[in-house]
Amino acid sequence: MEQLLSYLEKHKNQYLDELRELLAIPSISTMPEHTGDVERCARWVADHMATIGLRNIQTFPTAGHPIVFGEWLGAPGKPTVLLYGHYDVQPVEPLELWTSPPFQATIRDGNIYARGSADDKGQIFIHFKSIEAYLKNTGSLPINLKLLIEGEEEIGSQHLEQFVRDHKDLLKADLVLVSDSAMFAKGIPSICYGLRGLAYMQIDVVGPNRDLHSGSFGGSIHNPIQVLAEIVAKLHDRNGAVAIPGFYKDVRPLSAGERSTFGKLPWSDRNYARGLGVKQLYGEKGYTTLERVWARPTLECNGIWGGFTGQGAKTVLPARASAKISMRLVPDQQSTKIARVFEKHIKKIAPGTAEVSVSTIHGGEAAITPIDSPGVRAAVAALEKGFGKKPVYQREGGSIPIVVQFKKLLGLDTVLLGFGLPDENAHAPDEFLNLDNFFKGIRTSVHFFNELPKHLNGQGKKS
Repeated sequence: MEQLLSYLEKHKNQYLDELRELLAIPSISTMPEHTGDVERCARWVADHMATIGLRNIQTFPTAGHPIVFGEWLGAPGKPTVLLYGHYDVQPVEPLELWTSPPFQATIRDGNIYARGSADDKGQIFIHFKSIEAYLKNTGSLPINLKLLIEGEEEIGSQHLEQFVRDHKDLLKADLVLVSDSAMFAKGIPSICYGLRGLAYMQIDVVGPNRDLHSGSFGGSIHNPIQVLAEIVAKLHDRNGAVAIPGFYKDVRPLSAGERSTFGKLPWSDRNYARGLGVKQLYGEKGYTTLERVWARPTLECNGIWGGFTGQGAKTVLPARASAKISMRLVPDQQSTKIARVFEKHIKKIAPGTAEVSVSTIHGGEAAITPIDSPGVRAAVAALEKGFGKKPVYQREGGSIPIVVQFKKLLGLDTVLLGFGLPDENAHAPDEFLNLDNFFKGIRTSVHFFNELPKHLNGQGKKS
């Protein structure tokens, strides 16, 4: 182990140079003009897998962007880890809000700034360097390893589920490892053991058969924007709870132990509000802020539009208005069931003065990994050695739908071992990865691979 850690220390500058190369590729999956860049990034990932010593490297085309696979299976009788990540990134607009060019990685104030630095190129690169350290120094790994790196995570992993269905034998493993999340705070390593699910809906309101003059027709027609606003306003009660019958029916309650653990974390509502630029916080009464954003279901209006929104004035009574609504779900809620109760409720409260329709955009289920599972125990030991302190336990308010599919299709629990920070600006200008986390993350990955066999036997069963 000392030899490996010494190797990591000697090659820090090399790692940063290589990471800059990866971050320089504008692999924006949602924009057709960057299709060639996404494919170029897939080739870079595959080539780098070969460079660090992985085998059976394959690039699988899909109807969208490629999936890259590699493996090292030279440890018979040892556990097999399926490492999942993504090489695609979000768009960079607005460009003017970036302090430095988004695809020219820049180091300042102890961070490396670039699109994809935290989400997720930098985090998968952490494991690349851990694997390299083992294979370059010892010629082997203490575990078996399979890597599945996709190029469509930022657009909903449209073809990944079918790929997993079609390649179950190729992807057989004992657990999944994902590094695509944030630690609780800087200097506080964390184990994330839960993700929320999602039901994403759209409401469309249609009134008159054309836009109307608001002077000539106002007062005789129920304005679709007003109809929509009245509907959205009724989706929460005065206590901040979601006012849809049946919405909370299947919610798995927080245990007393979890509430106690969350309450002991170094958290300040006042600092949180100040950092977000709001005077006071809002949410479901009876729960703390951390409980609401990690372990309670929510409903948010993500966008609303209709009528004239350009500069100046146009006195129009619009023919239609629409809104996007997302509901974050928790364990035991089902996205399809929530979509049904949502649609039923919207149609019930819709007035007869306009046509109101509801459509489902997409959905995914919540995921939770037992904190006493072998993979989590190994991650706890690795984080303590990598960062020099015991990690805290947390949930994540966001969603990674493929985690549920790994459990459903492959029967695998997922260890969420993230090295980002809550303020890393993922999806926003000036995205960054903290360099202290980057280098300690590599050390943690080395220790994780070494710790795992102590907690899993060769058949992947709890020891």
